[in-house]
Amino acid sequence: MERKKGTSPLRSDAERNRRRILEVALAELTRAVDTPLSVIAKKAGVGQGTFYRNFPSREALVLEIYRFEMQQLVDSAAELLEAREPDRALREWMDRFARFAMAKAGLADAIRQATSGPDQPAKPGYAAVTDAAELLLRAGEEAGTIRPGVTSDDLLLAIAGLWQIDPRGDWQPRVARLLDFVMDGLRVGAPGR
Repeated sequence: MERKKGTSPLRSDAERNRRRILEVALAELTRAVDTPLSVIAKKAGVGQGTFYRNFPSREALVLEIYRFEMQQLVDSAAELLEAREPDRALREWMDRFARFAMAKAGLADAIRQATSGPDQPAKPGYAAVTDAAELLLRAGEEAGTIRPGVTSDDLLLAIAGLWQIDPRGDWQPRVARLLDFVMDGLRVGAPGR
């Protein structure tokens, strides 16, 4: 987990508490944007002091969930490349991207509230996600399993249909079909196929 400059790393138990709060908050705020913070703290198994020490406001919590989920997605690109063939790594990363998109859609109201005020922080940018996609595409191109010349912008545009899928329904089968379709297109014209 990335920490702000000038802060010391968290102890392992503090880091576990922080991660647990983020996981519970993601689930609860996706279900209902107005879930009381005290409910999140209780379900995460932490006291109010621990909760507010980590997240002094609802806005801070929402933005950290967003950053945390995005960082998990970004970090997974290199991890997947270490464990899988490049085209399989890309396809699995696309699944993770879809879960991120569905979580973000479920949190859309909370994110909008956290970033819409005059003195509120801006939503984090997507540059790191674009870089992760580019890493996977270049690895697939080098391995001959992805058609040459596809950019991360091309890929993200091709899977933009994710944003049209309702995260409250049975989205998994539909997303799998969409991503398989995109993956099939990425493989057409690959020299190793």
